[in-house]
Amino acid sequence: MTTITAAHTQPSDVQIAQAHHVEPMETIAERAGIPAKALIPYGRNKAKVDVSVLERAGVGVPNHNPADPTPPQSRMGTGRLVLVTAMSPTPAGEGKSTTLIGLADALRAAGRRTIVTLREPSLGPVLGMKGGAAGGGYSQVVPMEDINLHFTGDMHTVTAANNTLAALIDNHIHHGNALGIDPRRITWRRCLDVNDRNLRHIVTGLGGPGQGLPGESGFDITAASEIMAILCLARDHRDLRERLGRIVIGQTFDRSPITADDLGAQGAMAALLKDATLPNLVQTLGGTPALVHGGPFANIAHGCNSLIATTTAQKLADVVLTEAGFGADLGAEKFFDIAARAGGMRASAVVVVATIRSLKFNGGVARADLHRENVAALQEGLSNLTRHVRGVRKFGVEPVVALNVFTSDTAQEREAMRAWAADCGVRMAEATVWADGGAGARELAQAVGEVLDSDDPASSHPLYDPSIGIEAALDTIAREIYGAADVRLDTVARRDLAFLADNGWDRLPVCVSKTQYSFSEDPSALGAPEGHTLHVRRLLPRVGAGFVVALTGDVMTMPGLPKAPAAQRIDVDEDGVISGLF
Repeated sequence: MTTITAAHTQPSDVQIAQAHHVEPMETIAERAGIPAKALIPYGRNKAKVDVSVLERAGVGVPNHNPADPTPPQSRMGTGRLVLVTAMSPTPAGEGKSTTLIGLADALRAAGRRTIVTLREPSLGPVLGMKGGAAGGGYSQVVPMEDINLHFTGDMHTVTAANNTLAALIDNHIHHGNALGIDPRRITWRRCLDVNDRNLRHIVTGLGGPGQGLPGESGFDITAASEIMAILCLARDHRDLRERLGRIVIGQTFDRSPITADDLGAQGAMAALLKDATLPNLVQTLGGTPALVHGGPFANIAHGCNSLIATTTAQKLADVVLTEAGFGADLGAEKFFDIAARAGGMRASAVVVVATIRSLKFNGGVARADLHRENVAALQEGLSNLTRHVRGVRKFGVEPVVALNVFTSDTAQEREAMRAWAADCGVRMAEATVWADGGAGARELAQAVGEVLDSDDPASSHPLYDPSIGIEAALDTIAREIYGAADVRLDTVARRDLAFLADNGWDRLPVCVSKTQYSFSEDPSALGAPEGHTLHVRRLLPRVGAGFVVALTGDVMTMPGLPKAPAAQRIDVDEDGVISGLF
């Protein structure tokens, strides 16, 4: 069975979504086990879920057995977690979100109570070049236009909270600087959910004494903000407020750290984020409930949806499918070492999505020639997928490879994939979810179901213990996951490390900011490069989030737009119908 890709004779993703009859939110909530009183409607086809109502109602707690002395809260969160990740991304596209959504619909059709948990798309990729995060074809979450553009406003709320802290810092200095903040050592930056390279480095406070103190600053994209990471890693409102207070915004003149708590800023930020902490409920085209919440990038931040959404789904469903951004070297590693550690979660199965087109690209085939059969290039590019499979196994989980099939894939190429899977001893299943939705993932659902039903299900674990220190953690990630031979800290990074050690932050997990296109820091090094050196230029404390960001290579925390951005193809007609959105 082969998929029908989005050619000019096929409807676009947005046209497919617009033609779909959306089920009432009350029906989707009931299917998820969410009572109507926990819903906060946002229009007709999306809602927020008040998790405190679920907790007060005991929703998700199994029927109590009087003979079972285990406290109810210890028996919650029984849903089996399936992590969906992928090979290294390429311009050919891998279809990770699309595969996850189709798999969820197939699992639900097979009788498993299933919930999807995804990240919210950032306007940066939507208006830039990558696209959204709502799936595609007949394997989408809807309403697709709302999810990809503004949704329930969570991204903008994070932006407002982030920039409120920036304004309070400048205001404190303007009114006397009682805390002795060194303006030269302010590390807190503003953010915006749009790719804008001109805002990477700016000068503020020009125009005279009444306009503030001039200083250098800059913008990050909202998805890279520490506020976004905190929103996605906080367990509840109290934890959120405490994490916000621990944010390090800079240093004093005597090099002591200054926090948001020192400025009294955490209360206002927590108030702005109050509704943004609630997961957003939508649905797949197949009618599977989906909690779409939070949106950190995986090449800059930790790349996973919120803990609140995932743990809530685990209390409600038999199977929860969640996604980690980009390839397994970034998203999956950060899921296990940061998100799962923070949330006390374990994955029972991992799906690694791959396409023959992307593997041939890794084997040296130009994008324009990917439709032509090239078994030799495919076999060369399989080194990339092999490295990802081996990496996932290091977290104690045996992966299932999902081969997202395209019409250009030939019988010989698909046979080469089956031979590779046999050699690697890995389960592999073909999927045609773009064209067939959940029906195109039946084989994949069966393979994942076999893992979930095994007598000895996988019990995942982190790659390293943070107590080994930042340098050792970086070395472990670089060697075990990236295939690197060495890690080198630049001069500034060495100074950062000393500052971290002085303040007791050198035992936090590491969040590596690295290009998504390669295991190395060089985006052109495709396949599975070995023996390279990972250069770390900065080590930035993100104490509120609970990790240290290691900036490597030339990764930018504020992306730029491409020469022909997707924004130029998007439009809306006089009836309010959006076009050009994928």
